[in-house]
Amino acid sequence: MNSNVSRPAPRANTGSLLKNFVSDSGMALLRLERRFDPFVRPAFDAVLRDPLARLTTALINSRRPDEGLAIAEEKLMADEESFTDSIVRSFTRQMGDLWKPGGFERGGNTKTQGIVRGEFTVHQDIPEHMKRGIYARPQTFRAWVRFSGPGPYITPDIDDVGFMSISIKLLGVPGPKLLEEEKHTLDMFGVSTPTFVTPDARANAALQIESVKNAQIFYFVNLHDSHVLDLIMQSLFIKTQSSPFEAPYFSCVPYLMGEGQAMQYSVWPKTKKRTPIPRLPLRPPDDYLRQAMVASLAEGDVEFDIRLQMQTDPHRMPIENAGVLWPEKLSPRITVATLRLPRQSFDSPAQMEFAKRLSYNPWHTIAEHRPLGNQSRARKRMYWELSQLRHRMNAVPHYEPTGDEVFE
Repeated sequence: MNSNVSRPAPRANTGSLLKNFVSDSGMALLRLERRFDPFVRPAFDAVLRDPLARLTTALINSRRPDEGLAIAEEKLMADEESFTDSIVRSFTRQMGDLWKPGGFERGGNTKTQGIVRGEFTVHQDIPEHMKRGIYARPQTFRAWVRFSGPGPYITPDIDDVGFMSISIKLLGVPGPKLLEEEKHTLDMFGVSTPTFVTPDARANAALQIESVKNAQIFYFVNLHDSHVLDLIMQSLFIKTQSSPFEAPYFSCVPYLMGEGQAMQYSVWPKTKKRTPIPRLPLRPPDDYLRQAMVASLAEGDVEFDIRLQMQTDPHRMPIENAGVLWPEKLSPRITVATLRLPRQSFDSPAQMEFAKRLSYNPWHTIAEHRPLGNQSRARKRMYWELSQLRHRMNAVPHYEPTGDEVFE
């Protein structure tokens, strides 16, 4: 059953005709804006985006107390497990509403644009204090790299909210793993906005409650606990995308870089090319992002820089708040590796279906790169339980890839 077929997003179901109208009208306006965004976005990004991001970050930080934490120090939030319970309940309900057995898709990062073979090569000339874990010495790992849309729906690309995701599964990584269901992999994640959509697990639980109603706008804008600044920050970076190979991706949450150090990572395309989006401002093909990937990998290799940003200020570069942009003036992003996607064909039905068999989890990793912060602590159980649900509903067992897979 091919459930990865684009379809319109469901209408809001809040129980209020007025709120449904507000939500549906807002989404309609967003979809209209997406048709014209590429004509104005380059100028906006060049002149206004970064100054506005710095201003928004300053406003967010002005509302945050300094908790006096050390570098790489975590702090449990009150009722953390209950928020994780709520997130899992919301995703489980929404996935049950959206998908049928045999065609269950992921709760987030839902639409598979493609899953491709890659090589992750660690550089030799990196700073000594960053030679930890997989970056300790020059080496190359094979990888399966999944590019995806935001979710929780699978819509035509022009109708999604305007950001993309990357999931990198490194293969043949030695050493004990923090989540033992996979023995030889290490997973990395990124989205095309430099901050996460919610600052913490408590806020994430609130967002998912509204998401079940298909009315996410009321998480950001309400009279009780609004997140307008987070909405502004996300809006500065979501846009009409040209290709999954032409956007940077950010981890948004921190990870250990060996004991006593923390970092965030990001994935940057080496190309400056921008693929024209067909037929704008009219309707592009539903899967034009996948088509751009197919065309690029038919022409040749695609490469990305892997950059690390070390935590140097525990307050302005927080561990427990994923909604704060870490300033580059405090800690520049340093290139430490290259992700190469060799020329290939990847869009066969068998290979697209292969993406459903894989489970990505940030805790598929080694102790030197343990995920940090409440969002990552929640993701450990959330990703695992929702992956178990998806595989159970599709009658597909968990599978740890080797890189030797072959598709017709």
